Amino acid sequence: MPAAGRRAPGAPAIFARRRAGTLLHVSSLPSAHGIGDLGPAAHAFADWCAAAGQTIWQMLPVGPVGPGDSPYASTSSFAGEPLFISLELLADDGLLLRSALSPRRGEPRVGAEGPVDWAAVRAFKEPRLRQAFDAHRRGRGGLPRAFAAFRRRHAAWLEGWCRFAAARPGAVPDAAFHAWLQWTFDRQWSLLRRHCAARGVLLLGDVPIFVPLDSADVADAPGLFRLDRAGRPEVVTGVPPDCFSRTGQLWGHPHYRWAAHRRTGYAWWVARIRENLARFDALRIDHFVGFVHAYEIAGNARTAMKGTWRPTPGAEVLEAVERACGRLPLVAEDLGAVTPEVVALRERFGLPGMKLVHNAFYGPSSGDLPALHPVDCVAYPGTHDNDTTMGWWRTLPPDARTRYASYVGARDVADAASGLPGSMVRIVLHSPARTAIVAMQDHLGLGPEARMNVPGKASGQWRWRMAPEALRSLDAARMRRSVEAAARL
Repeated sequence: MPAAGRRAPGAPAIFARRRAGTLLHVSSLPSAHGIGDLGPAAHAFADWCAAAGQTIWQMLPVGPVGPGDSPYASTSSFAGEPLFISLELLADDGLLLRSALSPRRGEPRVGAEGPVDWAAVRAFKEPRLRQAFDAHRRGRGGLPRAFAAFRRRHAAWLEGWCRFAAARPGAVPDAAFHAWLQWTFDRQWSLLRRHCAARGVLLLGDVPIFVPLDSADVADAPGLFRLDRAGRPEVVTGVPPDCFSRTGQLWGHPHYRWAAHRRTGYAWWVARIRENLARFDALRIDHFVGFVHAYEIAGNARTAMKGTWRPTPGAEVLEAVERACGRLPLVAEDLGAVTPEVVALRERFGLPGMKLVHNAFYGPSSGDLPALHPVDCVAYPGTHDNDTTMGWWRTLPPDARTRYASYVGARDVADAASGLPGSMVRIVLHSPARTAIVAMQDHLGLGPEARMNVPGKASGQWRWRMAPEALRSLDAARMRRSVEAAARL
């Protein structure tokens, strides 16, 4: 195994040396109109990452959110979330008046502060997106040739998405409008990515392994999913009871009809990963264990307590994607029901796994202890599904608190508590893992009120946003020195 500071032979560039990164979803940015977007706040965050030595910006999935406003229930594996389009950038393009950026009487009050109110944001932004589209269409010569070229280039998924989006209740029934939203998302995304690249900041995205029944993917190709003649799922996805839920997690997404995917050479998977790699420098594969075995629950079940693990052809999928895309810059979210087969599959394709330091102190000699991390993994305090480090400490058993205090060299448990979450960030940075990523909430020292998601809870999630002044409260130069001290620059 290569030494921690050396380049891994053949490793994708993002994982080839020691790096530090920050996890912050687009929606969590303090943008001006109620939700994070791809405009000035995103560009400012990229600047902060560069100043603080954070060379990886990790996001959650950026597709159109699904039930519960969850990015992991996206209604398309290919499209981008239209609410992430920046109205300020549209005004810069001359497509909106500056006066249109402020709420009018009777409209929802949206701004840069407070959690995301998804319904209010939709009510505010969607009419303005329609105004910008109409202005673009009325412009001299109509919509530009670049828009037509975009539609041709992405027709394989875009036309199906537009049909699906136009048929949604209350949606604008105009396929051209929905295509324009995707073109605009793509233009603003490309602008942000160039800004990040110029500052040495790489983007790490996220791909959910399953898709919901109510999605353009299923509407376009129902034969790729295990549906009955009425279009209902024969079996649905989830995980059995665990530390997050005593009744398990019932995700409800239909399982794949793997034989149909095999007949196409896994073309849908190839297209899906290729499209996402066009946006990101690397991707995290959510629920990677599903590439070895997936938990099948009866389609009419109300909980995930009864189900069966069934094998899946993940190796064939990854082989097909690798043939089409080359060496895979993927992170395997190898958490949950990890078996030797899951580890073998991850190692076969040279994919880094994940280690969560929050899990390291519940018993002696845990493999999640930073000292025991392998070089080829991504170390985190916790993920978007975990509490913040401050929230984690509040529910940590006394014996685990004592282990943590000993590990970080604190005088006692009280001393360890007073040093949180700085000590947690420090031990993650000094992990042997080449990649260390910390959620923005932990950089800011926030408590459980800043938690992004509680697994199994269907509503009230995905709402946290960083305060507008938050970045100014952090000493970027000091953070950069900490990253340098951990040999991550």
